[in-house]
Amino acid sequence: MDNETIESFVRYRLNKAKETLETAKMIFAQGKDFASANNRAYYAIFYAIRSVLSIHEIDFKRHKDVLAYFNKEYVNKEIFPKMIGRKISQAQRIREDSDYDDYEPSLEKTEEQIKTAEELIRLVEKYIDNYYENNK
Repeated sequence: MDNETIESFVRYRLNKAKETLETAKMIFAQGKDFASANNRAYYAIFYAIRSVLSIHEIDFKRHKDVLAYFNKEYVNKEIFPKMIGRKISQAQRIREDSDYDDYEPSLEKTEEQIKTAEELIRLVEKYIDNYYENNK
């Protein structure tokens, strides 16, 4: 792919993350289905991470591989703060518990999940903007 096409794809994935976060917020505002709000917040995180990886045309089929690569190449190297790596891991656990176990997340955990997605999306957007500004 040429650079323009890659950038377009990167921004598409970032926009998908933002849209998914808005869905999480709408579900959360209804105050009824925190498991679904957690799911959407996690996927916003996941899509944001995939947008970063897309810059270098990197992708994986499994979630755990996407997250592991991001942690290894971006969090461990402190391109993104270590704290966000811990929050992403927690978000993954909450999403899996909500989706696959008999776990009903609390209002507080759901709100935390949404805040993590917001924080990561802000960091990712800044990273992407800086990357393309410095690599023109």
